[in-house]
Amino acid sequence: MNRLIKHGLMFGNLFHVHSPALVERYNRALEHLTGKRTDLSDFHIDISGYSPEVGDDLNDHAYLNHQGVNRQFILLSMEQRTAPLLNMKFSTSRAILQDFIAENEAQLFALTARDAVAGELVNSVYDVTTPARLFDIRRVEIEADTTAGTVKDAEKLGAMVDRFKTEPDGWFDDVLIADMITLAGKTGDVVRNPVRLKQMGFDQRNFWTAHFGGLYVFQDLEHPAVIAPSGKGHLGKLPLEFVFDASEPNRIAQFLTLNGLAEPIFEGRETHAAAILRQKMDFVLIDAVTSAGGDLSGTTRADMRSLARRFHADLPQEFHALGALVNWIENGSKWPLITSDHPAYFYTLRASDTKDAALVNMLLAELAPKDARQMFICHKELFYATYAQWPEAKKAYVVDFLVAEYQVDKAGARDTLFGHDAPMAEPARKRDVPKRDKGDRDMIARVGPWGAVRRNR
Repeated sequence: MNRLIKHGLMFGNLFHVHSPALVERYNRALEHLTGKRTDLSDFHIDISGYSPEVGDDLNDHAYLNHQGVNRQFILLSMEQRTAPLLNMKFSTSRAILQDFIAENEAQLFALTARDAVAGELVNSVYDVTTPARLFDIRRVEIEADTTAGTVKDAEKLGAMVDRFKTEPDGWFDDVLIADMITLAGKTGDVVRNPVRLKQMGFDQRNFWTAHFGGLYVFQDLEHPAVIAPSGKGHLGKLPLEFVFDASEPNRIAQFLTLNGLAEPIFEGRETHAAAILRQKMDFVLIDAVTSAGGDLSGTTRADMRSLARRFHADLPQEFHALGALVNWIENGSKWPLITSDHPAYFYTLRASDTKDAALVNMLLAELAPKDARQMFICHKELFYATYAQWPEAKKAYVVDFLVAEYQVDKAGARDTLFGHDAPMAEPARKRDVPKRDKGDRDMIARVGPWGAVRRNR
């Protein structure tokens, strides 16, 4: 993994904790939540305050997320809001933390200026010992305060102020006044500058979880289902009737269609669609070449055609089917019918513009595992696990590609691929689509990067 870390593709954009004041605040919060402290004086943390270095130091990488539910968090700085979420167990967690930070920005800015804010993503279960327990998670709420209890004290002081103003003898209650003065010394003037964090709750009905081999739970749909790409035999009885795994591509495709979750990559013969398909072909080709022991030293984009000729016998069905689609787009050749049981089918899908678009793109990345770029963008956890199993030649090629053609302009690449600002593996609130001229809007609406190929042609 050192190659990924070196190029900022793993553990990138973490917040650096290195000043003695921040380290001490972190340790106070860590002790408050877990009873532990770290001796490290320099480490990096993600949006939740988890640090890989601290995990190594404590010999416990689940120190803020035991049992994989009710994730705890430590906020030292507002800069954490742009950091990734490492060791993700639920796809909704990063978006929840981002929303919490955004809704309480001014308060958190003031609180973290003097102390760490520690909290927890609280739901109704404390363990997921069986898959059925996942369905008891209906809503996630956030509890948070500084390690000194500033928010709690401010609420208490606010109540005292109300008593002081409304009770007939409030002006003469020396004990009340003394208590108010004492608390005000800790919280500041809560009348002019209220210290209050919004009570926030988040529905968690459709989500991905790393538990039980990785499950996609879709409850809040007209046609609900659970999708377990790695297999469903171990799941037992679940509250939902329909459970599909990777051996049932037809049923997964039907599920996506019935719920309007996937859309076509194109409806016209557009050069943008062809370029995106060609890039997918490149990744399929690289997978075939490296699996056959081919040498990729010095390989450039211009060398792809030569590689395809040399390793033609090793090329899988996905390559040929995507090539036929490109030929149809560019040259008007015969329409290649690709049914849902074809290995290339999910390579031609992208999520429709729904509230679950990020979750669907995450699922599609798992169903089209040879498209390394889609996997890196939409499903980081799967990318890192898969990357570890690749031959060195493939690792080097994919990293070089991501650095040269993706890392330099992430937003632009996601805009080209998805037609909007695509989240990085975790779902996020919808954002306004930048204004475009009619031709661009029509092209993006028709093309998308990976949508279902229509069968009525």
